[in-house]
Amino acid sequence: MSMSSLEMTGAILIALVLGGTLAFIFWRENKRARQAAGSRSSSQESSKKNEQSVSGAQLQLQAYERLILLTERIALPNLISRINEPGISGRDMQLMLTHSIKQEFDHNITQQLYVSPEAWEAVRNLKEQNIHIINQVASFLPPDISGTEMNKKLLEMIAENPKVSLHNVVAEVLSYEVKKLLK
Repeated sequence: MSMSSLEMTGAILIALVLGGTLAFIFWRENKRARQAAGSRSSSQESSKKNEQSVSGAQLQLQAYERLILLTERIALPNLISRINEPGISGRDMQLMLTHSIKQEFDHNITQQLYVSPEAWEAVRNLKEQNIHIINQVASFLPPDISGTEMNKKLLEMIAENPKVSLHNVVAEVLSYEVKKLLK
C-alpha cells in the first residue's frame, strides 16, 4: 500500500506551510536586527552589568549550540541511521523513532529560557513535523512491514520531497541568531 498523491500533497502542503512560517520568522528577525543595529548607541555600563551580560551571552550561545545539535539529532535521515535496528516491525520502528524525537526534545526543553521565542518555536515545529511525517508514512504502509522497509520509505519520501524537511531551515534560523549574538 502506498501513499496516494492526495495524501502526499497534504503532507507536502503541511511542510510548506511550516516552512513558510519559519521563513517569515527568519525574515522578521533579520529586519529587527537591522533596525536594532541602526539605532544602537554607545553607552558605558558598569563592570558588574558587563560581566552579567557576558555570562548571559555565554549561556545563550551554549543554548543555541545545544539546539543546533538537537536539530541534527532529530533530522530524520540522522535519526534513522542511529535508530536502525534490523528485525523489528514497522510499528515498533515508528514508536522508537517518535519516542527518540520526544526524548531528545524533552532533554533540551530548558534551553528555551535562553533563546528567542521564534527560535524555540522553530525547533518545536521541527519536532512536531518529524513526528507527523513518521506517523503519516506509517499509516499508509501495510501493518506487517519491517522496520527496515519503513525506514526506507521514510528516506525515499524525504529524497523525493526535500522541501518536506524543515531541518535545514531551522538550522539556518538558529545559526542566524547565533551570528546576531556574536556581533
